[in-house]
Amino acid sequence: MFFPISDDNPSSRMPLVTYTLICLCAFVFFLQILSEMNPEIYFSFGFIPSNFFNSSSLFSALFPIITSMFVHGGFAHIIGNMLYLWIFGDNVEDSMGRIKFIIFYLLCGAAGALLQGYVDPQSNIPMVGASGAIAGVLGAYLLLFPRANVRCLVFIIIIIQMIRVPAFLVLGIWIFGQFFSLPGSLEGSGGTAYYAHIGGFLAGMILIPFFKKSNVRLFQNKVSKSWASETSFNLRQGRNNLKKTTFLESFIEKSEREIKKRK
Repeated sequence: MFFPISDDNPSSRMPLVTYTLICLCAFVFFLQILSEMNPEIYFSFGFIPSNFFNSSSLFSALFPIITSMFVHGGFAHIIGNMLYLWIFGDNVEDSMGRIKFIIFYLLCGAAGALLQGYVDPQSNIPMVGASGAIAGVLGAYLLLFPRANVRCLVFIIIIIQMIRVPAFLVLGIWIFGQFFSLPGSLEGSGGTAYYAHIGGFLAGMILIPFFKKSNVRLFQNKVSKSWASETSFNLRQGRNNLKKTTFLESFIEKSEREIKKRK
């Protein structure tokens, strides 16, 4: 299981829009906490498909699409979304500029909401979260930097290792998981809006060629060596030994230590 932490792909300038979006979502969630997570917030600011398709005015139809991107359903929801935006948003913003990125982000979020509404137009369940917009960022990142390396925690039973994994694999597994989760996602009991994720992701892939700067290429080369392990956990000493090494080098070092012990 891959859990992204960061990437080896620094942006050329401060991603002001990305940081602002993260702060706005955090601020709105703080207000939700102050309201004791009042469900009325979801119905007032969430995207409700049945309301959208039966709306009598353009404003009342479009307003919830925008506001729903800044409301979240819980701590895990907002932390996961903001982590992905923090990892991948800066480079996508860098590729197109701040103003274009704002428009791109909102369009991807709208595409995700509309696809979710299209497949379940009679739903009265509010859809909230920035997942559709952030999925669009992931789709754009996949086309821009498919070989850029993403630092991921890997969980294998109780063994934890941090490695660099190519973006196309991390994001490919992510979008495959969304398609795999579609069956049973429209049972009318709430849950994850997988169609919104897919809609946003596809919108990001479609829009990025038109939004990126003319001097920015698609399918750029990788940034650093893939499959490199960065952190080994020394449980015997109760501390973390941080070092940059490949799996092969780690195996050799362990073998050398065993030989020394036998001597």
